[in-house]
Amino acid sequence: MPDQPTFGAALNTDLYELTMAAGFFEAGKASARATFELFLRRLPWNRNFVVAAGLAQAVEYLQNLKFTAAEIAYLRTLPQFERTSPEFFEMLAGLRFTGDLFAVREGTPLFGGEPFLTVRAPLIEAQLIETYLLATIGFQSTIATKAARVVRAALGRDVVEFGTRRAHSPEAGVLAARASYIGGCTGTSNAETGFRYGVPVFGTAAHSWVMSFPTELAAFEQLQRALGESTVYLIDTYDTLEGARRAASLGKPLWGVRLDSGNLGELAAAVRQILDEAGLPEAKIMATGDLNEYKIQELMAARAPIDVFGVGTELATSADAPSLGVVYKLIELEDAGGLRYPVKLSHDKQTLPGAKQIFRMADHDVLARASECYACGPGGAGCEALLRPVMIGGRLVEPLASVAEARRYACEYVSQLPATCLSLFAAEPPWRVEISPELSALYENVSKGAAV
Repeated sequence: MPDQPTFGAALNTDLYELTMAAGFFEAGKASARATFELFLRRLPWNRNFVVAAGLAQAVEYLQNLKFTAAEIAYLRTLPQFERTSPEFFEMLAGLRFTGDLFAVREGTPLFGGEPFLTVRAPLIEAQLIETYLLATIGFQSTIATKAARVVRAALGRDVVEFGTRRAHSPEAGVLAARASYIGGCTGTSNAETGFRYGVPVFGTAAHSWVMSFPTELAAFEQLQRALGESTVYLIDTYDTLEGARRAASLGKPLWGVRLDSGNLGELAAAVRQILDEAGLPEAKIMATGDLNEYKIQELMAARAPIDVFGVGTELATSADAPSLGVVYKLIELEDAGGLRYPVKLSHDKQTLPGAKQIFRMADHDVLARASECYACGPGGAGCEALLRPVMIGGRLVEPLASVAEARRYACEYVSQLPATCLSLFAAEPPWRVEISPELSALYENVSKGAAV
């Protein structure tokens, strides 16, 4: 099932985007053409790569960008727009995204300083979209990266995302589930994510199910009648091992059992023995309960017989690294005065001017000017240009990859990263990113105030 639209209103932005738009309009800059870049300044301290995600929602937003009459009427009431001419609001009423978008594919591993996407559009259009693009790319890339780490720790066991109830909002839960799937999870507990994006959905039963029946066995019997082959017994409401014996006594049909508390490694071994002795060697054991990649790594090192991990809070919030330092910066501006290359020189927040391309080699990346040409192709020793045209003149160039295709791409790409990148602990540096001589020269010239 293809991705379904998740629309975001044009008003879902920071106020200063709108006040700047008004200022640009009044200053006669509406016809200026700007290039902005959304990139990651540096990796979080405990991440060796990030998985790009959220492009589909960014495109849906751009395709449907418009202000309603009610939104424009609201803006007119704000004191910040008391001096704004009526023509600005008339312009907003007809505003649509007419620019170009270049981006890496969803599922692409990236490193510090590398762009997720580049926008080239009339200045007001390019400025207004900053907040939404940062939010959707930053959030989903954060979660996809966490998922990739968790899945890696599981060593081939399935991981199911269970985090909506602990996500930062219901909608965040939907998109966290989507991003987790791109990062490698087998599926999610979120039914809406399944409906919107075709992500496989999984569900068991809560402790309230067991407690609502007079006995644990009666609860299990009714669940089996209801779910058949999909039956998953939650066996730790009272006594975990007794719960396992009761579940085993009912035989088939069942999918397996779920452990949600206690020493998961020891309990999994004991439950596996109970199931096997009951003639149920194919019954699976799912483990849940505040899991993350580090706990899963420990369970795998101990050879715990766990078949599936359900990961909730830590995954849907990326608890140990809950945000990415993504930024959206002006890197080119073309107006009546010609083409300029804006640059930020402030300490620790410098930017590199000019539109860029990421060239990925076998063992390092080169961040270069977009106009540069590296030997990518049959004779290019595996070199790949990562930023690709997505929208030209406000129109989609080709259909976006489905979430399932993005997942396959991410899983294959991440599996090929070197051990330094795949470690759960910080490596320095995890991957080499070089700046091309042309890009370095442009920075030097612009930073000195030279005309380029």
